[in-house]
Amino acid sequence: MPQRITLAVAQSHTLPTTSATLSALSSTAHSASRQGVHLLLFPEAYLGGYPRTCNFGAAVGSRSDEGREQFLAYFHSAVDLGDTPRGAGDDWVGRRLEVAKGREYRGDGTREELEKVARETGVFLVVGVVERAGGSLYCSVVYTGSERLVWAQGSPSTLKAIRTTIEGVKLTLAAAICWENYMPLLRYSLYSQNVNLYLAPTADARDTWLPLMRTIACEGRAYVLSANQCVRRKHLPPWIRGSASMKRTEDDQPTSKEDTAVTHTETSIETHTDKTSESTLDSSEQPPMPKTPPIVPKNPDGVPTPSPLHIGSIPPDDQAVSPAKQRKDRRRSSNLTQMPDKHFLALPGEASTSDSKPQQTTALTQDDDDDDDEFVSRGGSCIIGPTGDVIAGPLWEVEDGGLLIARDLDFEDCERGRLDLDVAGSYSRNDAFELKVAGLDLDPPP
Repeated sequence: MPQRITLAVAQSHTLPTTSATLSALSSTAHSASRQGVHLLLFPEAYLGGYPRTCNFGAAVGSRSDEGREQFLAYFHSAVDLGDTPRGAGDDWVGRRLEVAKGREYRGDGTREELEKVARETGVFLVVGVVERAGGSLYCSVVYTGSERLVWAQGSPSTLKAIRTTIEGVKLTLAAAICWENYMPLLRYSLYSQNVNLYLAPTADARDTWLPLMRTIACEGRAYVLSANQCVRRKHLPPWIRGSASMKRTEDDQPTSKEDTAVTHTETSIETHTDKTSESTLDSSEQPPMPKTPPIVPKNPDGVPTPSPLHIGSIPPDDQAVSPAKQRKDRRRSSNLTQMPDKHFLALPGEASTSDSKPQQTTALTQDDDDDDDEFVSRGGSCIIGPTGDVIAGPLWEVEDGGLLIARDLDFEDCERGRLDLDVAGSYSRNDAFELKVAGLDLDPPP
């Protein structure tokens, strides 16, 4: 039986409130479902937000009152999934934790809202969150640089792989967040669990990220999905940009009791490997899986420049836009652009399908000197095959819920690749080398 499914990553950025972000997530998931997507990955810290550029008023030996107010605002923007600070593991997944008298569930309802969207769409959702538990915030097992000031250390037990079946395809999936992927031993802990779908939500928008993703796919003989937010300075929350209005409103609450309106419009890029799969499975039983500011290459005039791989994913020669024109026309209009190798980019404002008529589009924008329009994260989301080949992306400077879709991915390619490389099996020399992780069983899940 063919082992084929359709996967996607959402290059979505956090909106000003949790409820608005959940509404956008619902819209994106419904759009993905209509396009036959079975599993959808959102970026690191999509819920709760990645506090890019914020220093929280901290210097060695001192903290400012303004910085404490910023942390308070960030703490309130994080979500409460009803877990414990230590991490309750299977008890949390199985809803065996005590619920307060008079309450229907633990936490703030975010978990229940995500499960509702998964049930409605039939899409397996993997969502990066900043989680509030006790008095601390959590995002990942390992954090980088200034993240150490505002995030607590996550438990290594959360590196546990998950087994599920979608459309008859047996998946073993796990996630490593952002710079966790630069840790060889952490990567190996996932390889040891025999993952064939490796998820890498990130905040790293540098050109060096794509080679890392290709290396991981080749090492692990797994499909790799990486999602990042594409963010302009004006998208940062008021408490980072210095606005006086830093009070939390009632709007900043999940809406688990009401159906979420589907009004968000997405960009999508599609990759077709064969035929279209049908739609799918609900991920309500699975917990959402939740870092460094981007170093953006610039030319002598200070204008961000695309990498060679970025240029390679621009339309064919007869439709290409000059680099100068690309920089001028960052805000694109609502039409369809054909990409090389059967990729398609449907710009915000119109739904699209792979058989729509392609046409090149551009639109005038504000001056590049406008600080509000400056990209603080250019995105770079991508999908990589199990021998390290780039299937879709990287997706640069595409905002407003860009979708990268890869259709009919053959998961037997992961097994074909094990002929000559299985880094945790035949190629591991486990008679001489051994890895142990506290609190984590490295055997493949049953």
